[in-house]
Amino acid sequence: MSTIRILIADDHALFRDGLRMLLEAERDFQVVGEAADGDQAVKLARRLKPDILLLDQEMPRLRGLDVLREISSLLDSVRTILLTASIEKKQILEALQLGVRGFVLKESATEVLLKSIRTVSGGQYWIGRESVGDVVEALHSLTPSFRDEKAKQKPFGLTPRELEVISTVVAGYSNKEIAQKFSLSEDTIKHHLTNIFNKLGVSNRLELAVAAIHHGLAGEQ
Repeated sequence: MSTIRILIADDHALFRDGLRMLLEAERDFQVVGEAADGDQAVKLARRLKPDILLLDQEMPRLRGLDVLREISSLLDSVRTILLTASIEKKQILEALQLGVRGFVLKESATEVLLKSIRTVSGGQYWIGRESVGDVVEALHSLTPSFRDEKAKQKPFGLTPRELEVISTVVAGYSNKEIAQKFSLSEDTIKHHLTNIFNKLGVSNRLELAVAAIHHGLAGEQ
């Protein structure tokens, strides 16, 4: 089992201490550094090059999104999860554009944080159901041509079932939940998703959700 090297960036010392203890209880996690403000986060990210940066959205000296701008050249190797008490829809889109790979609310259960770190470390995005919904809703409101795009919907050779699966992915359903919804096996859902990814030219669920909204492929759930 390979070790996931983690940098914690948060201005609250008690939160950092508790988070370090929590993470270091996991055999595959190693906390390599802590930053108390945005400037320190930038310097440590550049020097330590962690696998995961757990970044508080609101910090002194440099806010979370400003930190991302400063370390943009590192984001291929340093994957960032934004820790936040709350986040606005526009900020979600901006954060994604700046390279954020995941969002975790500070009130989330421990298991959610641990799973998000392993998921993002594995090269995927961690966007829970609520976050995906926010992305979708924000795309609706921030893309003036959305209705025109929907009117010019491109089928991409998608089957009716594949369109149904796309709608559930956009709504934030997991493979298990999609399988239950349509009374299918998870393997069948994975097969559908592979075909959908190939037809749309996307490589993950987040890209699929964005492409589906842009091309008007997502129906109501």
